[in-house]
Amino acid sequence: MPKNKRLRRSDPSAASSSAPYSLASASQSSRSANNTSKPAASTNLITPNTSLGQHFLKNPAVVTAIVAKAGIKPTDSVLEIGPGTGNMTVPLLQNSKHVVAIEYDTRMVREVLKRVEGTSEERKLKVVQGDAIKTRFPFFDVCVANVPYQISSALVFKLLSHRPMFRCAVMMFQEEFALRLTARPGEALYCRLSVNTQLLAKVDQLMKVGRNNFRPPPKVESRVVRIELRNPPPPVNFTEWDGMIRLLFNRKNKTLRSVLLTKPTIKMLDENMRTQRALNNGNSSDMTDDEDGEKTAVQIIEDVVAMEQWKDKRASKLDLDSFLELLAEFNKRGVHFA
Repeated sequence: MPKNKRLRRSDPSAASSSAPYSLASASQSSRSANNTSKPAASTNLITPNTSLGQHFLKNPAVVTAIVAKAGIKPTDSVLEIGPGTGNMTVPLLQNSKHVVAIEYDTRMVREVLKRVEGTSEERKLKVVQGDAIKTRFPFFDVCVANVPYQISSALVFKLLSHRPMFRCAVMMFQEEFALRLTARPGEALYCRLSVNTQLLAKVDQLMKVGRNNFRPPPKVESRVVRIELRNPPPPVNFTEWDGMIRLLFNRKNKTLRSVLLTKPTIKMLDENMRTQRALNNGNSSDMTDDEDGEKTAVQIIEDVVAMEQWKDKRASKLDLDSFLELLAEFNKRGVHFA
Protein backbone atom coordinates (compact mmCIF):
# COMPACT_ATOMS: atom_id res chain seq x y z
CA MET A 1 0.00 0.00 0.00
CA PRO A 2 1.67 3.32 -1.05
CA LYS A 3 2.09 5.90 1.69
CA ASN A 4 1.44 9.60 1.38
CA LYS A 5 3.25 11.27 4.27
CA ARG A 6 2.26 14.79 3.22
CA LEU A 7 -1.44 13.91 3.28
CA ARG A 8 -1.21 12.27 6.69
CA ARG A 9 0.35 15.40 8.19
CA SER A 10 -2.34 17.66 6.78
CA ASP A 11 -5.28 15.39 7.57
CA PRO A 12 -6.48 16.14 11.12
CA SER A 13 -8.92 13.22 11.07
CA ALA A 14 -5.98 10.81 11.22
CA ALA A 15 -5.23 11.94 14.76
CA SER A 16 -8.69 12.66 16.09
CA SER A 17 -11.07 10.13 14.56
CA SER A 18 -14.05 9.23 16.69
CA ALA A 19 -14.66 5.63 17.70
CA PRO A 20 -15.68 3.42 16.04
CA TYR A 21 -13.51 4.34 13.08
CA SER A 22 -15.48 4.66 9.87
CA LEU A 23 -14.71 2.44 6.91
CA ALA A 24 -16.05 5.18 4.66
CA SER A 25 -13.60 7.72 6.06
CA ALA A 26 -10.74 5.26 5.66
CA SER A 27 -11.70 4.63 2.04
CA GLN A 28 -12.07 8.36 1.38
CA SER A 29 -8.60 9.05 2.78
CA SER A 30 -7.22 6.30 0.58
CA ARG A 31 -8.90 7.69 -2.56
CA SER A 32 -7.65 11.20 -1.78
CA ALA A 33 -4.13 9.90 -1.44
CA ASN A 34 -4.35 8.13 -4.78
CA ASN A 35 -5.64 11.28 -6.50
CA THR A 36 -3.03 13.66 -5.11
CA SER A 37 0.21 11.73 -5.41
CA LYS A 38 2.02 9.16 -7.48
CA PRO A 39 2.42 5.70 -6.03
CA ALA A 40 5.77 5.18 -4.38
CA ALA A 41 8.03 2.49 -5.76
CA SER A 42 8.24 0.61 -2.46
CA THR A 43 6.84 -2.34 -0.61
CA ASN A 44 3.29 -2.14 0.73
CA LEU A 45 4.36 -3.29 4.21
CA ILE A 46 3.46 -0.82 6.94
CA THR A 47 6.38 0.04 9.21
CA PRO A 48 5.72 -1.04 12.81
CA ASN A 49 5.94 1.69 15.44
CA THR A 50 8.18 -0.01 18.00
CA SER A 51 7.72 2.88 20.44
CA LEU A 52 4.14 1.59 20.77
CA GLY A 53 5.40 -1.95 21.21
CA GLN A 54 4.29 -3.00 17.72
CA HIS A 55 5.69 -6.33 16.55
CA PHE A 56 3.49 -7.86 13.85
CA LEU A 57 2.90 -11.59 14.03
CA LYS A 58 3.76 -12.80 10.53
CA ASN A 59 3.69 -16.62 10.81
CA PRO A 60 0.28 -17.94 9.60
CA ALA A 61 0.80 -21.22 11.47
CA VAL A 62 1.10 -19.39 14.80
CA VAL A 63 -1.98 -17.29 13.99
CA THR A 64 -3.95 -20.46 13.19
CA ALA A 65 -2.81 -22.11 16.43
CA ILE A 66 -3.82 -19.13 18.57
CA VAL A 67 -7.27 -18.92 16.99
CA ALA A 68 -7.74 -22.68 17.47
CA LYS A 69 -6.71 -22.53 21.14
CA ALA A 70 -9.23 -19.73 21.73
CA GLY A 71 -12.00 -22.23 20.98
CA ILE A 72 -14.17 -19.67 19.20
CA LYS A 73 -17.76 -20.62 18.40
CA PRO A 74 -19.89 -19.28 15.52
CA THR A 75 -22.10 -17.51 18.08
CA ASP A 76 -19.24 -15.78 19.91
CA SER A 77 -18.53 -12.09 20.19
CA VAL A 78 -14.76 -11.58 20.11
CA LEU A 79 -12.73 -8.68 21.47
CA GLU A 80 -9.37 -8.25 19.77
CA ILE A 81 -6.89 -5.83 21.29
CA GLY A 82 -4.24 -4.52 18.93
CA PRO A 83 -5.27 -6.04 15.58
CA GLY A 84 -2.32 -4.46 13.78
CA THR A 85 -2.58 -5.16 10.06
CA GLY A 86 -5.35 -7.71 10.59
CA ASN A 87 -3.41 -10.97 10.27
CA MET A 88 -5.39 -12.46 13.15
CA THR A 89 -8.53 -10.39 12.68
CA VAL A 90 -9.54 -12.15 9.46
CA PRO A 91 -9.55 -15.72 10.87
CA LEU A 92 -11.28 -14.44 14.01
CA LEU A 93 -14.03 -13.00 11.81
CA GLN A 94 -14.31 -16.26 9.90
CA ASN A 95 -14.87 -18.24 13.10
CA SER A 96 -17.10 -15.89 15.14
CA LYS A 97 -20.34 -13.96 15.03
CA HIS A 98 -18.55 -10.62 15.07
CA VAL A 99 -15.33 -8.95 16.23
CA VAL A 100 -14.73 -5.65 18.01
CA ALA A 101 -11.10 -4.59 17.54
CA ILE A 102 -9.48 -1.85 19.64
CA GLU A 103 -6.48 -0.23 17.95
CA TYR A 104 -4.46 2.79 19.08
CA ASP A 105 -2.60 3.46 15.81
CA THR A 106 -4.80 5.12 13.18
CA ARG A 107 -2.62 3.68 10.41
CA MET A 108 -3.51 0.17 11.58
CA VAL A 109 -7.18 1.09 11.84
CA ARG A 110 -7.22 1.96 8.14
CA GLU A 111 -5.21 -1.13 7.25
CA VAL A 112 -7.41 -3.64 9.08
CA LEU A 113 -10.56 -2.10 7.60
CA LYS A 114 -9.10 -2.42 4.11
CA ARG A 115 -8.35 -6.08 4.74
CA VAL A 116 -12.08 -6.86 4.91
CA GLU A 117 -13.47 -4.20 2.57
CA GLY A 118 -15.79 -5.79 0.02
CA THR A 119 -15.74 -9.20 1.73
CA SER A 120 -18.41 -11.11 3.62
CA GLU A 121 -16.53 -10.36 6.86
CA GLU A 122 -16.83 -6.57 6.49
CA ARG A 123 -20.20 -6.31 8.24
CA LYS A 124 -18.96 -8.44 11.16
CA LEU A 125 -16.12 -6.09 12.09
CA LYS A 126 -16.21 -2.98 14.25
CA VAL A 127 -12.95 -1.12 14.86
CA VAL A 128 -12.58 1.28 17.78
CA GLN A 129 -9.64 3.68 17.65
CA GLY A 130 -8.29 4.36 21.12
CA ASP A 131 -6.24 3.30 24.12
CA ALA A 132 -7.31 -0.18 25.23
CA ILE A 133 -6.68 0.68 28.89
CA LYS A 134 -8.92 3.77 28.77
CA THR A 135 -11.56 2.42 26.39
CA ARG A 136 -14.64 0.81 27.87
CA PHE A 137 -14.85 -2.80 26.75
CA PRO A 138 -18.06 -4.05 25.13
CA PHE A 139 -19.65 -7.38 25.98
CA PHE A 140 -17.56 -10.26 24.64
CA ASP A 141 -17.21 -14.02 25.00
CA VAL A 142 -13.55 -14.36 24.08
CA CYS A 143 -10.65 -11.91 24.09
CA VAL A 144 -7.64 -12.39 21.81
CA ALA A 145 -4.62 -10.10 21.95
CA ASN A 146 -0.97 -9.74 20.99
CA VAL A 147 -0.15 -7.42 23.87
CA PRO A 148 2.54 -4.68 23.88
CA TYR A 149 4.75 -4.99 26.94
CA GLN A 150 3.92 -1.44 28.09
CA ILE A 151 0.28 -2.28 28.82
CA SER A 152 0.53 -5.97 29.79
CA SER A 153 -0.02 -5.60 33.54
CA ALA A 154 -2.71 -2.92 33.26
CA LEU A 155 -4.57 -4.96 30.65
CA VAL A 156 -4.52 -8.15 32.73
CA PHE A 157 -5.94 -6.35 35.77
CA LYS A 158 -8.59 -4.67 33.62
CA LEU A 159 -9.68 -8.05 32.26
CA LEU A 160 -9.68 -9.62 35.73
CA SER A 161 -12.16 -6.99 36.93
CA HIS A 162 -14.31 -6.98 33.76
CA ARG A 163 -17.99 -7.73 34.15
CA PRO A 164 -20.00 -9.48 32.88
CA MET A 165 -17.60 -12.39 32.92
CA PHE A 166 -16.18 -13.67 29.65
CA ARG A 167 -15.38 -17.29 28.79
CA CYS A 168 -11.65 -16.90 28.25
CA ALA A 169 -8.85 -14.63 27.06
CA VAL A 170 -6.04 -16.00 24.87
CA MET A 171 -3.19 -13.54 24.98
CA MET A 172 0.41 -13.29 23.86
CA PHE A 173 2.91 -11.65 26.22
CA GLN A 174 6.64 -11.37 26.53
CA GLU A 175 7.88 -14.64 27.98
CA GLU A 176 8.92 -13.39 31.42
CA PHE A 177 5.61 -11.62 31.97
CA ALA A 178 3.67 -14.72 30.89
CA LEU A 179 5.66 -16.89 33.29
CA ARG A 180 4.97 -14.49 36.16
CA LEU A 181 1.25 -15.15 35.71
CA THR A 182 1.69 -18.82 36.65
CA ALA A 183 4.73 -18.60 38.97
CA ARG A 184 4.48 -20.63 42.17
CA PRO A 185 5.66 -19.87 45.74
CA GLY A 186 9.43 -20.08 46.02
CA GLU A 187 10.09 -19.35 42.34
CA ALA A 188 12.08 -16.26 41.39
CA LEU A 189 9.25 -14.81 39.27
CA TYR A 190 6.60 -15.22 42.00
CA CYS A 191 5.21 -11.73 42.65
CA ARG A 192 2.13 -9.64 43.35
CA LEU A 193 0.98 -10.18 39.74
CA SER A 194 1.19 -13.96 40.24
CA VAL A 195 -0.86 -13.95 43.44
CA ASN A 196 -3.56 -11.55 42.27
CA THR A 197 -3.99 -13.25 38.91
CA GLN A 198 -4.20 -16.73 40.41
CA LEU A 199 -6.69 -15.52 43.02
CA LEU A 200 -9.11 -14.34 40.36
CA ALA A 201 -8.38 -16.62 37.41
CA LYS A 202 -7.05 -19.94 36.16
CA VAL A 203 -4.07 -19.41 33.85
CA ASP A 204 -2.58 -21.98 31.47
CA GLN A 205 0.61 -21.70 29.44
CA LEU A 206 -0.35 -22.68 25.87
CA MET A 207 2.66 -22.22 23.63
CA LYS A 208 6.00 -20.52 23.19
CA VAL A 209 6.48 -18.21 20.20
CA GLY A 210 9.99 -17.47 18.94
CA ARG A 211 11.22 -13.99 18.10
CA ASN A 212 11.52 -14.70 14.37
CA ASN A 213 7.75 -15.09 14.04
CA PHE A 214 7.41 -11.30 14.33
CA ARG A 215 8.22 -8.27 12.20
CA PRO A 216 10.45 -6.75 13.46
CA PRO A 217 11.76 -9.49 15.81
CA PRO A 218 11.46 -8.38 19.46
CA LYS A 219 14.42 -8.72 21.82
CA VAL A 220 12.81 -11.53 23.80
CA GLU A 221 10.70 -14.64 23.25
CA SER A 222 6.92 -14.63 23.70
CA ARG A 223 4.33 -16.97 25.17
CA VAL A 224 0.61 -17.47 24.68
CA VAL A 225 -1.56 -17.98 27.77
CA ARG A 226 -5.22 -18.73 28.37
CA ILE A 227 -6.98 -16.86 31.19
CA GLU A 228 -10.32 -18.04 32.60
CA LEU A 229 -11.99 -16.06 35.38
CA ARG A 230 -12.96 -17.99 38.49
CA ASN A 231 -16.73 -18.19 38.66
CA PRO A 232 -17.93 -17.45 41.25
CA PRO A 233 -15.10 -15.11 42.26
CA PRO A 234 -13.47 -15.66 45.66
CA PRO A 235 -15.36 -14.06 48.59
CA VAL A 236 -12.72 -11.46 49.43
CA ASN A 237 -12.58 -7.67 49.30
CA PHE A 238 -10.07 -7.30 46.48
CA THR A 239 -9.14 -3.72 47.37
CA GLU A 240 -8.10 -4.78 50.86
CA TRP A 241 -6.53 -8.00 49.59
CA ASP A 242 -4.40 -6.09 47.10
CA GLY A 243 -3.46 -3.59 49.81
CA MET A 244 -1.96 -6.41 51.86
CA ILE A 245 -0.36 -8.20 48.90
CA ARG A 246 1.20 -5.01 47.55
CA LEU A 247 2.68 -4.30 50.98
CA LEU A 248 4.06 -7.79 51.55
CA PHE A 249 5.58 -8.14 48.08
CA ASN A 250 7.27 -4.78 48.32
CA ARG A 251 9.99 -6.78 50.12
CA LYS A 252 8.93 -10.33 49.41
CA ASN A 253 12.06 -12.01 50.80
CA LYS A 254 11.86 -10.30 54.19
CA THR A 255 9.91 -11.90 57.04
CA LEU A 256 6.32 -10.82 57.50
CA ARG A 257 7.31 -9.25 60.80
CA SER A 258 10.03 -7.13 59.18
CA VAL A 259 7.73 -5.92 56.44
CA LEU A 260 4.77 -5.11 58.67
CA LEU A 261 6.62 -3.44 61.52
CA THR A 262 7.93 -0.47 59.54
CA LYS A 263 6.89 3.02 60.71
CA PRO A 264 4.88 3.93 57.58
CA THR A 265 3.01 0.63 57.68
CA ILE A 266 2.23 0.90 61.40
CA LYS A 267 1.00 4.47 60.93
CA MET A 268 -1.26 3.42 58.06
CA LEU A 269 -2.70 0.43 59.92
CA ASP A 270 -3.29 2.45 63.11
CA GLU A 271 -5.22 5.05 61.09
CA ASN A 272 -7.27 2.31 59.43
CA MET A 273 -8.04 0.78 62.83
CA ARG A 274 -9.23 4.10 64.25
CA THR A 275 -11.45 4.64 61.22
CA GLN A 276 -12.87 1.13 61.45
CA ARG A 277 -13.57 1.45 65.17
CA ALA A 278 -15.34 4.76 64.62
CA LEU A 279 -17.49 3.22 61.88
CA ASN A 280 -18.31 0.22 64.05
CA ASN A 281 -19.01 2.20 67.21
CA GLY A 282 -22.28 0.99 68.66
CA ASN A 283 -22.60 -1.89 66.18
CA SER A 284 -21.80 -4.94 68.31
CA SER A 285 -22.05 -7.33 65.38
CA ASP A 286 -19.02 -5.70 63.73
CA MET A 287 -16.89 -5.23 66.83
CA THR A 288 -13.60 -7.11 67.17
CA ASP A 289 -12.85 -9.50 70.04
CA ASP A 290 -12.64 -7.70 73.39
CA GLU A 291 -9.01 -8.69 73.91
CA ASP A 292 -8.00 -6.99 70.64
CA GLY A 293 -10.39 -4.06 70.81
CA GLU A 294 -7.93 -1.67 72.47
CA LYS A 295 -4.67 -3.08 71.13
CA THR A 296 -2.46 -1.05 68.80
CA ALA A 297 -1.49 -2.21 65.33
CA VAL A 298 2.00 -3.09 66.59
CA GLN A 299 0.62 -5.36 69.30
CA ILE A 300 -1.74 -7.15 66.91
CA ILE A 301 0.98 -7.59 64.28
CA GLU A 302 3.31 -9.07 66.90
CA ASP A 303 0.57 -11.47 68.03
CA VAL A 304 -0.27 -12.62 64.50
CA VAL A 305 3.25 -13.09 63.13
CA ALA A 306 4.20 -15.02 66.28
CA MET A 307 1.61 -17.68 65.39
CA GLU A 308 3.15 -20.96 64.25
CA GLN A 309 1.86 -20.80 60.67
CA TRP A 310 3.40 -17.38 60.03
CA LYS A 311 6.41 -17.26 62.31
CA ASP A 312 9.52 -16.34 60.28
CA LYS A 313 7.53 -16.74 57.06
CA ARG A 314 8.14 -14.68 53.90
CA ALA A 315 5.68 -13.58 51.22
CA SER A 316 7.82 -15.23 48.54
CA LYS A 317 7.05 -18.67 50.06
CA LEU A 318 3.34 -18.29 50.94
CA ASP A 319 0.56 -19.68 48.75
CA LEU A 320 -2.92 -18.31 48.11
CA ASP A 321 -4.55 -20.15 51.01
CA SER A 322 -1.94 -18.81 53.43
CA PHE A 323 -2.50 -15.23 52.27
CA LEU A 324 -6.28 -15.64 52.60
CA GLU A 325 -5.89 -17.01 56.14
CA LEU A 326 -3.51 -14.19 57.05
CA LEU A 327 -5.91 -11.50 55.84
CA ALA A 328 -8.81 -13.14 57.66
CA GLU A 329 -6.79 -13.26 60.89
CA PHE A 330 -5.88 -9.58 60.71
CA ASN A 331 -9.47 -8.60 59.86
CA LYS A 332 -10.79 -10.63 62.79
CA ARG A 333 -8.50 -8.63 65.07
CA GLY A 334 -9.55 -5.29 63.58
CA VAL A 335 -6.59 -4.67 61.25
CA HIS A 336 -7.49 -3.60 57.71
CA PHE A 337 -5.25 -2.84 54.74
CA ALA A 338 -7.60 -0.45 52.92
